[in-house]
Formats: sequence, structure tokens, C-alpha cells
Amino acid sequence: MLCAFVRAAGLAMLGVLAAGAADPTFLKRNAQSVAPSEDDLTTGAKGVAYRPLFGAGDPQAAQLKSIARYGELTVEIGGRSATVSYPGEEQIYYVLSGEGEVRCNDVSRAVRENDFLYLPPGNGHGVSNDSKKPLRLLVMGFRIPREAAIKPSRQLMIANTAEAPLQELAGHGPTAQFKLLMGTTQSTRDKLSAASQMVSLFLMDFAPGGTNIPHHHETEEEIYYVLRGSGQMVAGGGADGNEGRYPTTQGDAWFVRLNTTVGFYSGAKPGGEHDLILAVRSSFPFPAVRRP
Repeated sequence: MLCAFVRAAGLAMLGVLAAGAADPTFLKRNAQSVAPSEDDLTTGAKGVAYRPLFGAGDPQAAQLKSIARYGELTVEIGGRSATVSYPGEEQIYYVLSGEGEVRCNDVSRAVRENDFLYLPPGNGHGVSNDSKKPLRLLVMGFRIPREAAIKPSRQLMIANTAEAPLQELAGHGPTAQFKLLMGTTQSTRDKLSAASQMVSLFLMDFAPGGTNIPHHHETEEEIYYVLRGSGQMVAGGGADGNEGRYPTTQGDAWFVRLNTTVGFYSGAKPGGEHDLILAVRSSFPFPAVRRP
């Protein structure tokens, strides 16, 4: 009887400890390892698959605060997604490969590799593919707080990474160059000044031995997606109190929560291709805190 009581008490204590366990400082996914699942874009659609990396559709979606969804959409030849609309969410698409069309309200725009698009809240949009090869793109969604007084454009905004210059940024080291793709409507430095909660979408280009010096953002969540190459991702602290370094390669995606150390050490070799990472930051808590 006493043993049974002790065992029951022990299990109860374990439950309390588990319930009070700290949230993870980061999440890691690989695009090819995540199984496709049903999504708004795939409902009733033909030749479309969605892999939920973070947020909606992922078992650990509750870990994200300002980011609503982040996943990879594949539209096969002749495929057409459902039309979706999110009044409380702004979205960004980034084309990983292929060609196709993005519909937004009554307008259709051709898209190609390395295009990035801003889709304002509340506008119906979808993707189709009449090209000769599959279209792959990242779907990113960011929550708009109810109290936010914004007047987003009803117009789809689009540009290509080739249109954004490479540049060095203070505090990130000389071995990494940046393409500043999209910022808020107040931005004066990004190719597109479009968003409300999404603070910065940018591309990092790493020379061999390059480093994005580990740093943190107190009021912003961030996701890194390895477009090309491999190296070591810094995500939080290690057990010894130093940087937490983890091997990473093409197709890996990393979510880091608020105020978590983040950085990257390139594994590129002299004479080889540079490592490329697509990163996005979103502000929280609401309302957004703007930084220069």
C-alpha cells in the first residue's frame, strides 16, 4: 500500500514538473523530413502539397507567438491551390524554385525563383502552376494584433533578390553580406517597405569561414532557412554556458524564440559556393516595437 502511494505521488510530481517545464529556446525542422499535411491552401486543391515547418499544422505551434505559420508549399505542373484569406494575418511568399502565378484578389502575377511577395491581411490569394516544372515556395504568416491600427496596401507587392544589393551591416562581421528584402512600411533601407508585424526579411551570403556574429533580439522571433550550404547554427546557450552550436545543412529551418542567442558559422570552403540563409524576424509582444 505504501509503495503504491509513493509510486502514485512520484508520478504526480513528475506531471507537475513536466507541466512546469521551460519552453524550448529553439525548434529545428528539415523541409524534406516533414510530412505533407492538410492545410487551407490544399483543401479541395489539385496537385498541391504543404509541409508545415512551424506554426499552423505543426505539433509545437503553440511555441510561436507572433509567427502564425511557416511552411513549404509545392505546386505540381498543372496544380492550383485553394484561395485563402486571413483578416488577422499578413503573409510573405518566397519562391525557392520553379515558376508559376500568384493570385491576389483579381490580379495574377507571374513568379519565378527568388521572388518574394507581400500579401496584405484580408486579401484572397492562391498559387497556380502552368509551367513545365514544379513550383516550390515558402509560406510565412504573421499575426496582426486586434488593437493594431494599420492601413495595409490592398496591392500585392513583389520583387526579386537580384534587385537588392549585397551590403555589410554593422555588428554582424565583415564575412557576411546582407540583402535587405522587406521591412515595415516605415523602412527606408529595404527593397520593399510593406509589413506591419514582420520586421525584416533578409538574405545572408557567407564567404568561406564567414560568421553571423551571435546576437539576440529581445522583442522579436526569428527563423533561419538554409537555402544553400552547411555550417553550424547558434541557437541559445549550451550546457556549459557557451554558445549552443548545432550542425546544419541545406533545407534546415530554425525557429528561435524571443531573446534567444542566434548566429551562424559557415562551412563553405575556399573556391566553393557561398552559404546562403534566408531569415525573417517578427515583433512581439504586441503592439510592435520598432527599431532603427
